[in-house]
Amino acid sequence: MDKWATGIFTSIDEGLGAGLDSVKELGVSTVHLHAPGSELRSKEKTAEIKEQFAESEIEISVVFVGFPDDDYSTTDVVKQTVGLVPKDRREQRLAETLDISGFAYGLGVDAIGMHLGFVPQDPTDPDFSAVVEVTRKVCDRCLEFGQHFHLETGQETASELLTFIDAVDRKNIAVNFDPANMILYGAGEPLEALDLVGRHVRSVHCKDAAKKRQAGQPWYEDAPLGEGDVDIRAFLLKLHDLGYEGPLTIEREYSPNQVGDIKKALQLLEDLRKEIRG
Repeated sequence: MDKWATGIFTSIDEGLGAGLDSVKELGVSTVHLHAPGSELRSKEKTAEIKEQFAESEIEISVVFVGFPDDDYSTTDVVKQTVGLVPKDRREQRLAETLDISGFAYGLGVDAIGMHLGFVPQDPTDPDFSAVVEVTRKVCDRCLEFGQHFHLETGQETASELLTFIDAVDRKNIAVNFDPANMILYGAGEPLEALDLVGRHVRSVHCKDAAKKRQAGQPWYEDAPLGEGDVDIRAFLLKLHDLGYEGPLTIEREYSPNQVGDIKKALQLLEDLRKEIRG
């Protein structure tokens, strides 16, 4: 894969052909793939998915874990429903996460990622230790498959994330840095956060967000790349200084013109890549 290859975050749950056709139409060479439901994670379906992506010459660099009952309607609801933090869902979700690690291995992908959820801020909180232990179980399974486990940024400050990573104490834990999430969750300035956690970053989401919300605008709504407050040029310059050479994966979640916004973002990233890397 080329250094700073441009890609998108995609899903195949609406049908593999349709999903893959959309990716091919955009002309990207790499994707972050949202893990499909269990019916598409059988050995036979995994082989089929792997073959179709290979034939299309599109590399899956990270498989992302999510759950049907994740709810992002408000940040309070996020705390109750998202990731491996909610106690009432933890064991079942751990089992599914471990299964998705195996699915990713079957695809030949060396990383899985997820929003872990709102980890308790106080390291002396007993549930902090419980979340550390469940994260270690994921890391250990990933290690068996030669994989890293990427924690997506946003639901904690950079210093809190570092405290948690140190507590987990696994060599294959890493960060998927999403600068827009830092803004949306009010977790700190994206570039300052990247300075702190940069050594752990193995993947990124190129996503933008505006600090000022419009009337009636959902808290989680992102912005077209280059039109929010991330400063995407400075973000890429900092990634360059950190020596990051992985994909630049666009995530554009909430837009009436999603395909158009992604095409513009691809062009913006290509222009900036030429400017910064030559």
